[in-house]
Amino acid sequence: MRIVVAEDLYLLRDGMVRLIEAYGHQVVATATTGPETLAALLEWRPDAAVVDVRMPPTQSDEGLRAALAARAELPGLPVLILSQYVEQLYARELLADGSGGIGYFLKESVFDADQFIDALERVAGGGTAMDPAVIAGLLSSGTSNRRLEKLTAREHSVLGLMAEGMSNQAIGRRLFLSESAISKYTTSMFGKLGITDDDDNNRRVLAVLTYLNRP
Repeated sequence: MRIVVAEDLYLLRDGMVRLIEAYGHQVVATATTGPETLAALLEWRPDAAVVDVRMPPTQSDEGLRAALAARAELPGLPVLILSQYVEQLYARELLADGSGGIGYFLKESVFDADQFIDALERVAGGGTAMDPAVIAGLLSSGTSNRRLEKLTAREHSVLGLMAEGMSNQAIGRRLFLSESAISKYTTSMFGKLGITDDDDNNRRVLAVLTYLNRP
């Protein structure tokens, strides 16, 4: 994959570049400010980007706003946000277009290389990869969605784990249920949410975005 890394801290940026390249991917550009990030994303049109939220010149939300601006120009551009903070307003805006290719992890929640690369590859493939802490922050600030009210407690649990990027098999292990049982829950869940697309991967993304992007 061709990757853009946007991070203003040298050691963290250099470490991510080395890690990504060690897994066989190519870092085509790096950026240290919001404007540099937007320029790099539009120029290189990467397979995925890793973007910090707070970057120069003001250390507020330049990185996330650059990602939003880039996705407005390049719909569906895969972006993995890696930050110390959950910026709820802009995170919701990032989810609002209803397309996949979105991830949001807190830096403190990334514990090993495989976890980071797996999240990056899932995002590049059009999926979602969400930190449980980010999910909790987004849901605590939202209001009820009538379609989501139709879900049972178990279906909510399945959907929450799906938002983290887990497969049916992994969700089954977490909930001590069989993979076939999880498949039945997801089929029921898709029906209640009105998601009828035949592509199962796309249905998972749509369900997750419905879950995270409550009005």
